[in-house]
Amino acid sequence: MRAARRTRTTTPKELCLKEICFQAVSRHHAALGSEAVLDLPTPLIKDLLPHLTVCQLDELQPNLNQRGISTLSEWIGVLQDICGPNHVIDFHTEEEAKNEVMRNLFTLVFYGFSNSFVNRNITNLNTPSFLWAAAKCIKQFFLTMPVESLITERRPLLNLLEKRIVSVTVTQRIDPSKRTALYVLHRLLDHGVAKKLVVHAQCPKMLSWILHGRGSQYENPELKKLLHSKKASCISEAFSAIGAGCSSDLDDEVAPCKRSKLDSVSVEEEASGKANSTVDPQVLCQTFTPCDGPSAGSCPSGQIESLEIRQCRPNSFSVLTAALPTFFCLRSLTLHSFSILLDKMVLRLARALKQLSESTCSSLTELSISVLPYIRLVEVLLDASPNVTSLHVDIETVTWGPLFSPHHLRTAESHDMSEKKAELPLEKLVVKVAELQTDLSYVTSVLTRSPRLTSLHLAGMRLPTGSSQSQLLTTLSESNALLRSLTLEDMQLSDCLPEILNLLRNCKLEELRLNDCRLLEKWSDKEESLQQLVAALKTLPSLHTLSLSQNRLVKNVCVLAELFSGSSPSSVKRLDISSNFIQPADLMEFAERLRTHHPPHRLTLDLRKNPGDRDPDTWNAALKRLRPFCVLLIEGWNSTDTMADHISNM
Repeated sequence: MRAARRTRTTTPKELCLKEICFQAVSRHHAALGSEAVLDLPTPLIKDLLPHLTVCQLDELQPNLNQRGISTLSEWIGVLQDICGPNHVIDFHTEEEAKNEVMRNLFTLVFYGFSNSFVNRNITNLNTPSFLWAAAKCIKQFFLTMPVESLITERRPLLNLLEKRIVSVTVTQRIDPSKRTALYVLHRLLDHGVAKKLVVHAQCPKMLSWILHGRGSQYENPELKKLLHSKKASCISEAFSAIGAGCSSDLDDEVAPCKRSKLDSVSVEEEASGKANSTVDPQVLCQTFTPCDGPSAGSCPSGQIESLEIRQCRPNSFSVLTAALPTFFCLRSLTLHSFSILLDKMVLRLARALKQLSESTCSSLTELSISVLPYIRLVEVLLDASPNVTSLHVDIETVTWGPLFSPHHLRTAESHDMSEKKAELPLEKLVVKVAELQTDLSYVTSVLTRSPRLTSLHLAGMRLPTGSSQSQLLTTLSESNALLRSLTLEDMQLSDCLPEILNLLRNCKLEELRLNDCRLLEKWSDKEESLQQLVAALKTLPSLHTLSLSQNRLVKNVCVLAELFSGSSPSSVKRLDISSNFIQPADLMEFAERLRTHHPPHRLTLDLRKNPGDRDPDTWNAALKRLRPFCVLLIEGWNSTDTMADHISNM
């Protein structure tokens, strides 16, 4: 049990007696019943809460809320026990905090993973009642091994998960030879409400089985033949055929997947390795489901609307691109390559996307790809999928040279260069770059073509020596009037103050993050320039989130208190000044100024990764001054261990 918080001074004898009583109430709660607890005086209930188990808190919460008693601090306390004291917890409602507790604990308890909190409370957690309560809260299920219990003693839990789970993650540890795993996946995707799938697809066999019949009109001929075979072909034969059926001109670029020995009939025979069976979901369902269960009769076929593939190798890539042109129900696609994609792979993906977009049935609007070999391919992908409204790409150029050829690049550009490019419906764009130099013209071209853009995140763009990001900011001012959220990260912006001020005066931003942008680096009068930035920010009544993390503000942080001064204070509700090497004395000065100019709303203030241990007494005194009008996000700092962070901000 977590130690109880003491709300008033008590004698050791009184404290000991209360502790014994509280522990007895928790231990015998089932016999006492909820009414016995709810009949207690409110102060006594509040003292009791830290002694209750997770299940007891969950059970009592609705009735406690009716009496005006919040359990938020208790759920936060459980999260701190699970994640550690230095883990920043930023939840403001009971339901958010409770769902996070249940999400963390369900997977740990269900699969028997080790955790200090679970180990201390295993008697209360390793119970059907806890798993049932947690399953009512979670929306995502991690499918790993083993899951046999869902077919035997925990079958009612599977019935509940089928109705609750909207997202399934198939981990890299799953063994496709285990029919129980295939059956659970079939129940969640086909009989249940799950529409989102995250799969670690190092091997194409499992991916092909998952995608077959769950959204794409494409059918793998070998798999279709085996699924409809009257001979009940064995799993090993079926998956071997799938592996052979996804060969392509990319196959010679990676080692072939190892073929497992796949055989089983029942849970018991699966463990012993006897007999054979089919991969047909309907046959699996008839094998494991009682005749009066939810799978009686013909099985439905689910639709995957959101697909995320991690660690995707070329063979799995071939499975995806074969299915993609007719994957009409797909709304969101996220593809993480095992390594930097070859340009011919990206162009193959672009062709598949173009085929899909040419169908009036296409639903794809969200696309996320990593890792692209160069930034030019961003526009190629957008032109191939003109219905996409959200794009996230990671770009990394290998140091030994580009992976593309001029011929491939010319092939990708089917239109005349002199022809004006079509407007894009893009609303959200994230481009993260890891290369020595970035050609800014490709980025500004996309921005110019995207007048509906509302959210932009650019990171890591480094320009040739002597160049400036001013053209980027000018383009945003002129072409993206609807922009509401802007994040610029790991970029040199210290020579762009006039363009930043002009952008702020001509936009309606709600969120602005200028992180690790070396803002003050080239400013001759740092305080005066920062005051100009603050004055421009105050002209934005829509702005509620501001982040200036990793800009080495140090003592100049005090200027930010002026955001809330004067007759028109800023409406910022969340201010991130983490990783700015703010000393305790500087924070104290900031706190004093902020006390003079109170924010109009309670301010969430992120102070993480600042050297508070240089003078703990002053630091803690400053925090005490801030707490009456701030929600503080802080974590431990060790100046010896974090010297690298100090240097990175110099």
